[in-house]
Amino acid sequence: MTGWVRRIGTGFAALAMGLPGAQPAFAQSGGDASSAQVSNTPQGGFVLKMNGELVLTNVVARDAKTGEVVQGLKQSDFSIYENGKQQQIDTFDFESVDKATPLNEATVSGLAAGGNSSKAVVVAKPEDLRNHRLIVMFFDLTSMQPEDLDRSVLAAQDFLKKKMQPADLVALVSLGDTLTVDQDFTADKQALINEVAVYNGAEGQGFASGATANSNQVEDTTGYTPDESEYNDLNTDRELFALRAVAKSLEKITEKKSLLYFSGGISRDGIENQASLRAAINAAVRANLAIYSVDTRGLQAISPLGDASTGSLRGSGAYNGSALTNNMNANFATQEVMATLSTDTGGKAFFDSNDFAPAFAQVERDTSAYYAVGFRSTNPLRDGRYRKLTIKINRPGVKLEYRPGYYAPADFRHSGHEDRERELEEQLASDLPATDMAVYMDAMYFRLDENRYFVPVSLIVPGSQIPFVKGGDKDKATLDIIGTVIDEVKRPIGHARETVKLNLDPSLQARQKNIQYTTSFNLPPGKYRMKFVVRENQTGRMGSFEAEIALPDMKKAPLKMSSIVLASMRQPSKKQDPLVRNGEEYVPNISHVFRQDQHLYLLYEIYAPAREKAAADAPKGTKAGINLLSSLELIQGTTKVYETPLVQARAINVEGRDAVAIELDVPLAGLKPGSYLCQLNVIDDANGSFAFPRFAVLVREAAAPAIP
Repeated sequence: MTGWVRRIGTGFAALAMGLPGAQPAFAQSGGDASSAQVSNTPQGGFVLKMNGELVLTNVVARDAKTGEVVQGLKQSDFSIYENGKQQQIDTFDFESVDKATPLNEATVSGLAAGGNSSKAVVVAKPEDLRNHRLIVMFFDLTSMQPEDLDRSVLAAQDFLKKKMQPADLVALVSLGDTLTVDQDFTADKQALINEVAVYNGAEGQGFASGATANSNQVEDTTGYTPDESEYNDLNTDRELFALRAVAKSLEKITEKKSLLYFSGGISRDGIENQASLRAAINAAVRANLAIYSVDTRGLQAISPLGDASTGSLRGSGAYNGSALTNNMNANFATQEVMATLSTDTGGKAFFDSNDFAPAFAQVERDTSAYYAVGFRSTNPLRDGRYRKLTIKINRPGVKLEYRPGYYAPADFRHSGHEDRERELEEQLASDLPATDMAVYMDAMYFRLDENRYFVPVSLIVPGSQIPFVKGGDKDKATLDIIGTVIDEVKRPIGHARETVKLNLDPSLQARQKNIQYTTSFNLPPGKYRMKFVVRENQTGRMGSFEAEIALPDMKKAPLKMSSIVLASMRQPSKKQDPLVRNGEEYVPNISHVFRQDQHLYLLYEIYAPAREKAAADAPKGTKAGINLLSSLELIQGTTKVYETPLVQARAINVEGRDAVAIELDVPLAGLKPGSYLCQLNVIDDANGSFAFPRFAVLVREAAAPAIP
């Protein structure tokens, strides 16, 4: 995967491995709860780029009556203000595709070694990019059905054949099993048309519409655990991580760029988190990249009975309108993320149309001509605060379009204790996510009584992200952790704050593993938003993670069931909570990646199971029993490759909570490496209720034996 790195210096190495990468996993600690504050920060619709101390923003000047771009303006015609204070304009430039210098068609090279590739491209040096229109076509193969892909490929080929201009440079990126640059920026129409044609007929991949497990991904604190790329392989936020990676790879190109994102929608499950969405948006804003989202499903007819991917609908939902409403809401939810990506990066979303040509036309219109205005702020504070921009022009009848603000840089080393605490609180309250350090989170729930849940929360930080320092014969580091829980009316009802001091033996190789932190909350039924911020205290880098969790009201549910905890290890514990069984605590594995020499442990609870009717000849006062049946199936493709023995529960085993805790142990030595779809079968035979939740796991080869 050569291309953007070698030809235009964009730092595309981040994409060479697919999605962002890290290392395995390891230690654990705890915390407790209180309250926090939440505030909103401004959002804009046009792109801005910060390059060191130079703030660069694009300004489109249009005639207020005709909407045409006004050319010929000078630097003296503009005035720029930051938080109301006038700034001196240091750089000023006008870029227009009409002024683009044609690239040297004689300078051609191939992407493959030896230059024998059919992907011949014109080499694009940084100085060649001035006045050119830079377009990235991103095909999300994981979300598109074959007919959706056909429409997007035909639309792209039609644009390339009929509408692509000499000033246009186009690149092709696809997300399948990995994130791949299929064609570097080039003006070669035929090379682009040939490469787009390769996508035609491909099918959706991954777990985009499959797994519905209530746990994120998995961790083993004793041995090998997944790196970040493996985490993303089974995460519904995979598309957002891919968009962020593309944006970051384009940061070094100062010209305005456009990304056409062809997708069949991005799902928002309970595990989808807001932080990854905002991280993708912020990366695009900093890279001067506008995202134009295109829903490749086109115009859809929403049926109350659902499509062929769902089973037969029972009940009255198809007749009273509730089923149609649910299906329409589900369709809207898959478009909402795409709309947010476009609006907040200065692009536009195109939904519910079988004609994709307007998307290409909008890109051409928005990038035909603009002024690039740069200044160096007179505010020396590196406080990370949002700064409002106002740009004025001394010409009447001219309307300006620009992004209304930016976030100032932050300096950690020059801040005291109070400033550092304030930074944590501000980051916790900020809508802008912290992405300098990778952080992953998962939340589960167990019912304590009818109106209360125990909610354990696990955070993972890759050890490779932490700058350990030598302290005697130990590897030392300090992490600050802060978190909050917000209810549906935006009230803070839970708070966590802890400083975790790591003092580890070098033999543990903490840099090649992950650090795991756990805390818990007691919450009533309802919907909540959780956000946690982690900061390492050597350089001050921070990472954040947001997630939504719904705690159900189980009073009328026929089968009342907790979250499913997946673990690859259990450790001795004296704690008294639902994660501890017989003196051993289940350590949640939130990446769902295991080794062949490990066990897959499952723990879940069933509440208030139905009682069987006592036999007619049973002695008076005999207590009716229960009959719960459970097993786990592992499926590859359409083949069931493994099933656990049937577990039967005949009595309550969690006293005081009217609950049955079920534990399953799956040895993985007999399974081949690969991805598996797991189906958990839970049946309450006494009243005929059941549940069949599914989730994905990845089994890796056993660790190589240590060399003596």
